[in-house]
Amino acid sequence: MSLRLYDTSTRQVRDFVPLVPGCVSMYLCGATVQAAPHIGHIRSNLNFDVLRRWFTYRGYQVTFVRNVTDIDDKVIKKERELGTPWFEIAYTNERAFNEGYTALGCLPPSVEPRATGHVPEMIEMMRKLIAKGHAYEAEGNVYFAVGTFPQYLGLSNQRLENLLQPESEGETGKRDPRDFAMWKAAKPGEPSWDTPWGRGRPGWHLECSAMAHKYLGKAFDIHGGGLDLIFPHHENEIAQSRAFGDDFANFWVHNAWVTMSGEKMSKSLGNSVLVSEMVQRWRPIVLRYYLAAPHYRSMIEYSEESISEAETGFARIEGFIERAVERCGLVDAAPEVPLAFAEAMDDDLGVPQALAVVHTAVRQGNSALTADDKESAMARLAEVRAMLGVLGLDPLDEHWAGTDRGDDLHGVVDSLVRLVLEQRQAARARKDFGTADAIRDQLSQAGLTIEDTPSGPRWMINNQ
Repeated sequence: MSLRLYDTSTRQVRDFVPLVPGCVSMYLCGATVQAAPHIGHIRSNLNFDVLRRWFTYRGYQVTFVRNVTDIDDKVIKKERELGTPWFEIAYTNERAFNEGYTALGCLPPSVEPRATGHVPEMIEMMRKLIAKGHAYEAEGNVYFAVGTFPQYLGLSNQRLENLLQPESEGETGKRDPRDFAMWKAAKPGEPSWDTPWGRGRPGWHLECSAMAHKYLGKAFDIHGGGLDLIFPHHENEIAQSRAFGDDFANFWVHNAWVTMSGEKMSKSLGNSVLVSEMVQRWRPIVLRYYLAAPHYRSMIEYSEESISEAETGFARIEGFIERAVERCGLVDAAPEVPLAFAEAMDDDLGVPQALAVVHTAVRQGNSALTADDKESAMARLAEVRAMLGVLGLDPLDEHWAGTDRGDDLHGVVDSLVRLVLEQRQAARARKDFGTADAIRDQLSQAGLTIEDTPSGPRWMINNQ
């Protein structure tokens, strides 16, 4: 069977053939760490975590690079707003991202480079691009001249004559308003580094080109990220890297967003749901199931109801595993996943179809338990564990042991609080606001904060 992936650059599903037999090299645009992560951020890494796990199952040796943008306009803006040093903001939020990745079962990257640690590589890249006539210095800034790269905008399928680049503070001296900054001249009080063109800092796009070149070489298999990065970020990476002399990425793989009320979940729009809050209300393994279950190129419209549905769906799987272990004992994962599961995963990472195979095996396993057919039940349990292992969702895996399903207290509290909140909602529906307020006050005294949202009430522990 051939593994196939949708390639944004060709707009078609293509057979995946690695550049180096037996090896897969992946670069994922990671976090810009001006604030703590919301579930939209985590979805991107989680989707590529599943892809990485599938490559590993298929026998490939995977090198997975995920960068950290620890200096850019957004981080500097936060420094001004909070009066906190930029590096403290960046490192605090970098840790929050990694805690979120770990909580949802994502494997750590092979390497996680920071932009600020790769200024020499950026300088070297700019030197060569200037020497080749693809870039120029102006008033301490260094710009890429997009007119020198005829393939510019091939990824996003735009036309250069129609391109409007947004104005950016401090980007002066451009020869063409469509040129983009690789390096920005220092402003008073801002962090900066020495270069042959004066002190300054990275202009976002350059860092990924420099780090991909350093850790993955002149060519690598897959470049990933969210749809919002296609333009300008990924277009600009392609222009820099290929003008520099690299072949760069062979496949471009982009995940869709988590939306709220039809809009992309975003810190700037104020409609984000922080991971640190979500793991207080939902078990992390359920959140992973919720974010991984849709196809990676499909939008996820966030709602409490949809997470509840995911919780119910995953509970069916867990229920079978628990009953099977009780009746048959612990069974190791099968050495191979069912053929239908593999075919789904090979077809552009078809997780929804793959999960349908999981649920079919669960139904068959439950029927076997009812019929006291232990041999069949054990076989189905082994298959289910193999499939869930590929998806990072096996509740018997050591990552989840003692931190998720073993945390029975949180599950009990959640069930009880939801029951009380249903009573409060019923009181509000019959306009018995005195009772509804009394319930809320009692929950508050118990140390819980209740927030009424358009999708229903939600709770969290005070000061969490």
